[in-house]
Amino acid sequence: MIIILFVLLLWYGGLFFQSFFLHRYAAHQVFTMSKTMERLTFILTWLFQGPSYLSAYGYGIMHRMHHAFTDTEEDPHSPSYDANLFAMMWKTKNIYQDINKQRVHIDARFTKNVPQWSTFDAFASSRFSRLLWGSLYILFFIVFATTWWEWLLLPITLLMAPLHGVIINWFAHIYGYVNFKVKDTSKNLFRFDFLMMGEGYHNNHHKHASRANFGYKWYEIDVTYLIIRVLNAVGLIQLKH
Repeated sequence: MIIILFVLLLWYGGLFFQSFFLHRYAAHQVFTMSKTMERLTFILTWLFQGPSYLSAYGYGIMHRMHHAFTDTEEDPHSPSYDANLFAMMWKTKNIYQDINKQRVHIDARFTKNVPQWSTFDAFASSRFSRLLWGSLYILFFIVFATTWWEWLLLPITLLMAPLHGVIINWFAHIYGYVNFKVKDTSKNLFRFDFLMMGEGYHNNHHKHASRANFGYKWYEIDVTYLIIRVLNAVGLIQLKH
């Protein structure tokens, strides 16, 4: 039971910071926050994503490119141009690293106001940090795993952020339903997004990219947005709309 709770904590904790910070703040800037709050959120993102930590700079730019080039050859991740999800993940990793390490020229429209904390990212993305987190996770399993099948969950904890990404970037462009006709293959995965905390309303998001609430119909409850509303109400962030 402890292992299950640990995996759930990492799944939803890491997912929240990917959705709240990397996606809605870094890429789309649907709300603002103080520099202190931003730095704190960098650290919390690292704590919850651990060995699969993603930089706000690399993620933010790549996601803007995804919206600009959805389902074309220039899309960083698209089932329409990648043979399978593993090929897409590998290509996405390479593009992300090229952006994050500034090895390629990026149009200014994709970099404008994207948050960057270079010194922290260098540490959080380092091999040392990833190996440290991986070792701690393995140690946790050694201490608390009670059955053999719980060890099958270890790869999920080590690759949590890429798994979150592939669920949306692959499956939400193949399966699901649509509320809006758009010029791409984006779909809503679930009527109630219990798995991805609102990220699964991908068709809604592609239609209204700057909207803080990814839900549209009454039953499309965006859990991340509800938390954003609370953070806005207590003054930790400021919603733009």
